[in-house]
Amino acid sequence: MSRSVFITGGNRGIGLAVARALAADGDRVAVGYRSGEPPEGLFGVRCEVTDADSVEAAFDSVAREQGPVEVLIANAGITRDTLLPRMSEKVFDEVLDTNLRGVFRTIRAATGPMLAARRGRIVLLSSALAFLGAPGQTNYAATKTALVGLARSLAWELGARDITVNLVAPGIIDTDMTKLLSDRRMRDTMKMTPLGRPGTVNEVAAAVRFLASEEAGYITGTVLPVGGGIGMGV
Repeated sequence: MSRSVFITGGNRGIGLAVARALAADGDRVAVGYRSGEPPEGLFGVRCEVTDADSVEAAFDSVAREQGPVEVLIANAGITRDTLLPRMSEKVFDEVLDTNLRGVFRTIRAATGPMLAARRGRIVLLSSALAFLGAPGQTNYAATKTALVGLARSLAWELGARDITVNLVAPGIIDTDMTKLLSDRRMRDTMKMTPLGRPGTVNEVAAAVRFLASEEAGYITGTVLPVGGGIGMGV
């Protein structure tokens, strides 16, 4: 069954890999993007998750193009790495507004039609750092940890309407973001990763694809790590 899917931050990296995977399954996929251009072959819609009006307008555009959103993948996120004693409130708030409030805004816009339809899938992109922490990333890790509480509370709120809410927590994935890591940081992180290598965006997309599928209908409130074993058991 073809579904209407919306992926925030879907024009590159993990978001784009998820978009391609779900489109290949026959879903009608829209990708939200803040800058640049939408990927070829996919419906793109401008969506600034820090702006509630932009989020609402994006969902309206998606609904007109392909129907109300039935599957939401909340992927948009940023980093602003700084050691906490040097971190300004502005830098902390920038990450909070995108990575946490932005997810709140997108879920709020998505849930109305899902509740009316009595079905839906919501998948949030957390991070292994939510459980491990990392120097210089107190702001980022705090937001990714907060998503767990948000998702599990939502699982209670929405479960009676057959709407599932789950999280995928990637480890070190080969993306533009991880290319900024120093060689030393990468070596140290790989020592903490039993598989000893970075993951690929397609490996993360496979996990998201499963949690968004009909087969995952009895799974909600869970965190699925995709990190080569880093932080296992947390």
